Amino acid sequence: MAAQQRGLNDGPVLVVGGGPVGMVAAAWLARLDVPVVLIEAEDEPKTDWRASTFHAATLELLDELGVAEQMHAEGLRVPIYHFRDRAEGLIAEFDFRLLADETPFPYRLQLNQQHLVRMLHQRLRATPGVELRFGSRVTGVRQRPGGGVTVSLGTATGSEELTGSYVIGADGAGSTVRGALGVAFTGFTYPERFLIASTSVDLAQVLPGIAEVNYVADPREWLFLLRTPESWRAVWPVPAEQSEAEALHEDTLRRQFQGVAPRAEGYPIIDRQLYRVHQRVAETFRVGDVLLVGDAAHINSPMGGVGLNSGIHDAVDLARRIGRIAGGGADADAELDAFAERRHRVAVEYVQADTQRNTERLRETDETRRRAAHDEMRAIASDPERARGYMRRVSLLESVRRFGIGLPPGSTPEPAGTHAP
Repeated sequence: MAAQQRGLNDGPVLVVGGGPVGMVAAAWLARLDVPVVLIEAEDEPKTDWRASTFHAATLELLDELGVAEQMHAEGLRVPIYHFRDRAEGLIAEFDFRLLADETPFPYRLQLNQQHLVRMLHQRLRATPGVELRFGSRVTGVRQRPGGGVTVSLGTATGSEELTGSYVIGADGAGSTVRGALGVAFTGFTYPERFLIASTSVDLAQVLPGIAEVNYVADPREWLFLLRTPESWRAVWPVPAEQSEAEALHEDTLRRQFQGVAPRAEGYPIIDRQLYRVHQRVAETFRVGDVLLVGDAAHINSPMGGVGLNSGIHDAVDLARRIGRIAGGGADADAELDAFAERRHRVAVEYVQADTQRNTERLRETDETRRRAAHDEMRAIASDPERARGYMRRVSLLESVRRFGIGLPPGSTPEPAGTHAP
């Protein structure tokens, strides 16, 4: 039977990856009464601290999923953020409350991503039609003649196979699913690595006047400083020649914080991560009945906090389409092609473009270009209409209003100033 006519006759949707994007995909499918199996290589839900920002457009989706209230109870609302220069101080201040007439969430919500994973994991464990397969590593993906996909798994007790109607690859930058498809992951890797370190010290006390989110430009060592409910976090570049052991050493991290703001009592370090940063996009987000979302489909600089958010948008877009397919009234190929085309465009035109621009603005070494960038940020912040447009873009509201999230093929997004349920 043709793919566009078969619905989900080939079994449940197999979601590979138990991070926040995979969890959202599984939870949204379950909400639409689509049977789902979530497959995760680790034995327990992931607990890494890396991403911590949820933007307005994402909070609208998570509110519909029914998890935003709990996130707000545990998270930190940040309506204001700063663009600063390490030598000159404040360059521009942006206030998301300018968007209060467009979204019920005119701020960034700071909450480490593992908390969303925990919340959704607890929900999925109690949801009928959901099977959780932790400690199961995908070793192969095979498309079936006539439709459907079989995945090979390695577990603590041996190997097995699962068959489903679709596979959603949400298994991160090193995606096994993407590799099994042979899909190119084009782009580049930054020469320096990025280091995230967290301290229990309140940086607002030692750096009076800073916001709770700060992008700090400097030609030698830019910084990103932000507050989360657990701690203050700093992100800075690590030279290629510095060893991982030295970069992560307690003494090195404490010296780095002393360079940010001297403090006689020092800085206790409560978390640290060193990682490579890439700007890469998969050549396609769809191969037959296998789809890619989140970091499996696109990875980017963290400057802007949009990687996790755009991955959640991928997951919801795709889940809505699969929900219509499962209902039997949608053309599967048209829906899945629309997902692949629209989300690829968003990844290239918004996520990649903006995060690259943000990173280059912070690390610019040419003094003329640095001054021009600072002047441009001041001009944007001082003009309410330009500031509003800028914040619509960085909060991903612009991309959602332009492309929608999971809209049927051929349909038109709602005009700016409204938000879809």
